Amino acid sequence: MKKFESGYINSIQTMGLVDGPGIRIVIFMQGCMLRCIFCHNPETWKLESDSLMTSKQVVDEIRKYRPYIELGGGVTFSGGEPLVQSKFLLECLKLCKKAGIHTCIDTSGTGYDKKYLNEILKYTDLVILDFKAIDDEQYKNITGKSIDMFNYFSEQLNRNNNKLWIRCVIIPGINDNKEYMLKLNKYLKKFNNIEKVELLPYRTLGVEKYKNLNIKYRLESTPDMEKEKLDKLQKLIEF
Repeated sequence: MKKFESGYINSIQTMGLVDGPGIRIVIFMQGCMLRCIFCHNPETWKLESDSLMTSKQVVDEIRKYRPYIELGGGVTFSGGEPLVQSKFLLECLKLCKKAGIHTCIDTSGTGYDKKYLNEILKYTDLVILDFKAIDDEQYKNITGKSIDMFNYFSEQLNRNNNKLWIRCVIIPGINDNKEYMLKLNKYLKKFNNIEKVELLPYRTLGVEKYKNLNIKYRLESTPDMEKEKLDKLQKLIEF
């Protein structure tokens, strides 16, 4: 009898409408190596949680909602950072593909185990790439880590030619300007197969979570991003 891999799951959203095409089952996985200043899910940073599931249990849960997702929808593995649990993620993806379920990973392109990465991309129909910054200095300021791991992931994305959505959080006083948008637009030309680029407004959604977890919130004095300004910046992106 096959022994299935186990992994830590934060939560499962059954009717996701913004995490890929169609109606999605969204699997929020535990673990993330980044400490992004705008993160609104700090409860997913630690790998361990009380919710341990096997890959078979995860896919069995997805199957329950098949009537809702089979017409243009599918499953999206998010987090946290799904690549932190690379071996578990890979097995989930393989089982989904065997069942004919469209697969997507929502990722920052970090935390992965290199020996599983190319196979993960092979079984992923769509990558939603959470883009943090253009250069190493800003990347470190925003995430606390070097950009090197992201750069390697980007190379593998191009090599595998995965379909790609780009998402970038726009933060007042940090990257909410025309100069950054023009640099971003130029930088994104290096990627293959981009289907769309979405600018997401910074929101102070996670402030109470940080207080409850006794973690300092570094953007405490930063206001929410204005929709009107975001719409103008979005027009500078050519994809």
